[in-house]
Amino acid sequence: MKSLDAKLAEIRSNPRSRAFILADAKDADMAFGVRAPGPRRYLAGRGARPAQFSPEVWGRDEFGYRNLPEFLDVIREIVSQGVVDIMLMSAYVNEQLSIKEGLFGNSKVTPAARANDTTDVWAVRHGCYTREPSQPFRSATIDQIQCGQVECDRSGTEFPGANLGLYSVTFVNELDQDREALLWYKQFREEAERKTFRHFLEVFDPNVDSGIPAEKLGEFINDNILRTLAGVPEAGRPQFLKIVYHGPRAMEELAQYDPNLVVGILGGGAGTTYDAFRLIHDAQKYGARVALFGRKINHAEHQLAFIEMLRLITDGKVDPAEAVRAYHGVLQAKGIQPHRALADDLQLTDQSMAYDGSAARRATVEVRGNPVVTAGSSTAAVPSKPVASTKPGAEPETDAWPVLPTGKPDFGRMTSDQRRAYDAARLHRKFG
Repeated sequence: MKSLDAKLAEIRSNPRSRAFILADAKDADMAFGVRAPGPRRYLAGRGARPAQFSPEVWGRDEFGYRNLPEFLDVIREIVSQGVVDIMLMSAYVNEQLSIKEGLFGNSKVTPAARANDTTDVWAVRHGCYTREPSQPFRSATIDQIQCGQVECDRSGTEFPGANLGLYSVTFVNELDQDREALLWYKQFREEAERKTFRHFLEVFDPNVDSGIPAEKLGEFINDNILRTLAGVPEAGRPQFLKIVYHGPRAMEELAQYDPNLVVGILGGGAGTTYDAFRLIHDAQKYGARVALFGRKINHAEHQLAFIEMLRLITDGKVDPAEAVRAYHGVLQAKGIQPHRALADDLQLTDQSMAYDGSAARRATVEVRGNPVVTAGSSTAAVPSKPVASTKPGAEPETDAWPVLPTGKPDFGRMTSDQRRAYDAARLHRKFG
């Protein structure tokens, strides 16, 4: 039996169970393109794979991303480790590893594929798609995920590919947009039920201004989820949810509503190691039973050690600060240079929760004022870059720009120098 199925059964039969489902989201090639495999600082044990760049075009250290063969090696290594319960991939990577290679045949890890790719994940370089209200779209069909072609042979019940998919919905608080997204989800659910294809539901926060205060987004998302699923019988319901963690109140409100509804969180941007470890710890404490981390794992200095620490936290064996120290100890033992000094990596920071990393503030709330476990660490969230005063009429500082009373940039009052400063800061938040 796959570990996912065993844990889902245990969670639903025993609300007090500590069983926790951990997923590695390696599906970013459906969003980022060349950057999707992540920085090349970490390679699997197999090492570098063929990649040739012309020296007159590329500097020696200029091209820093893994190629696809190196990315597949990392996935193979993590599946072999056997600590995660789910490996989420694109339909193409699923075909290479599940269908052609049979990687998951003797593994307790469940393969899964992204079943749709709404426009708010089209985070290509120089593109503007993520700034527009999310629109529904599906590249892969269920048959292509299950068996790698347009139509599967359905004379049996087993398929060589994945039989679990992530379906994503982004509510933006606009009637026509949200109705259209739900019509696409309804069509998908009905097809999935006919083809006995399991899915889990990802619900993103609005990717554009919704008019809802940040501290109320958890309520907006919770109500939309429960309202949407109220019309869905058990045969068509998702196996679990994947949502932004909006703090203890929002999590407990949703998790306690229906014992059959398994709630999971998404990871968001990379952030510090303490950000990741504290997030999974707090979410579990207040009711989450699943975590799907993408960039937090994919950008780690050593992915296997990072995943091991996540599991130790969810098993209750270490607290987040202890896990950060242990992780740095592993890096030191392996001679790996950490992204940050230990003291800096123990900080809790503000992070963007937008898929492309462009949001100016973190969507999760109730972070400020939460005590950090260890003495001497910061006790408040720290913004990644100072911004101009949000008071109406405030004069911008040297490296800032005019803002509206809401705190958003006032493009109408910006000089060309201020616009360049704003663009540079936004890029710093995205890629810095």
